[in-house]
Amino acid sequence: MTVSFLRPALSFPSAAVLLAVAVAGCSKPPPVEEPLRSVKVQTVGTSAFDTAPEFSAEVRARIESQLGFRVAGKILKRQAELGQHVQAGQVLAQLDPQDYRLAADAARAQQAAAVTNRDLASADLKRYRELRAQNFISGAELERREATFKSSQAQLDQAQAQLASQGNQASYTTLVADVAGVVTAIDAQPGQVVSAGTPVVRIAQDGARDVVFAVPEDRAALIRPGSAVTVRGWAGGAELEGKVREVAASADAVTRTYSVKVAIDAATSPALGATVYARPKALSNAGAAVLKLPTSALRQEGSGSAVWVLDTATMTVRSQPVQVATADGNEAVIAAGITPGMQVVVAGVHVLSPGQKVTIYQGKTPAPAPAPAAAPASAASR
Repeated sequence: MTVSFLRPALSFPSAAVLLAVAVAGCSKPPPVEEPLRSVKVQTVGTSAFDTAPEFSAEVRARIESQLGFRVAGKILKRQAELGQHVQAGQVLAQLDPQDYRLAADAARAQQAAAVTNRDLASADLKRYRELRAQNFISGAELERREATFKSSQAQLDQAQAQLASQGNQASYTTLVADVAGVVTAIDAQPGQVVSAGTPVVRIAQDGARDVVFAVPEDRAALIRPGSAVTVRGWAGGAELEGKVREVAASADAVTRTYSVKVAIDAATSPALGATVYARPKALSNAGAAVLKLPTSALRQEGSGSAVWVLDTATMTVRSQPVQVATADGNEAVIAAGITPGMQVVVAGVHVLSPGQKVTIYQGKTPAPAPAPAAAPASAASR
């Protein structure tokens, strides 16, 4: 006997459930709401400008001379050393003087020959004058003897000048310091052949000292000769007061900056070549009332800077372009875009979007430390 099994048909409620599930699977999920972010805000207000512009500077001698031999030759000795303090007249270096001594000897011999010729011409002139007085010779003959004497005298004068010149040439083979100062550079070494005028030793003269620094073109016009400048050492120490002595008339060809020289007291000046910092008071804005924000509040928007301003009524943020004037320590000085009383977001600015709802971050209050447990009674009675 054959038995057949028939599948029962689905009931109407079950079919409706399956249809609802299928429709729900084909529809889009609901959008995820943006999280409510906590931000730190700061109320904009005026405050005093604290810092002043500083420039890295160097202490230099007011006069620095490059000394070289006045004649050419080979350097035999160099007595000067870098950093050595020398006095006026002290020997710095020497050339080989042999050739100049020989030239001086030759000039001395020429002088001796000229003296002999002059003496002979003088004796002849004296004798011919006596003969002319006795009318034994003509006047023309006497005039020739006088011309010969004058010529020999001129030759003697020339020989004496040549000997003096050769003597000077020989003395020029010794390089001496013309002023007292410190050797700041050595440009030639023993054994080197130098020409006349080649720098061999550089000396910073004792006396007045200058602090030299460079300023950009937009600030050079604000610094005038005679204005005050505060100088402090890189390694610390007391601050010094100086005055601008000179402002360069033209910019440096490479850096396009202007050199400024500040005169300071030599008695209290830092060591020659020391690095110092100069603060021109003409460029200082210390004490001026400005609007400042932390640099963390700024973000790049287009070609400028912007901040997020909190609307306390709706607790949403909006973007506000600002103009940054300069920096004051770790804060930015704002020239335009915000006004006192605004609430500006200072942390988390890169995760916000216009119109986003936020809450003000409240710092966590640390839990009070638990009180120490009381000692057991039995322990206290011991």
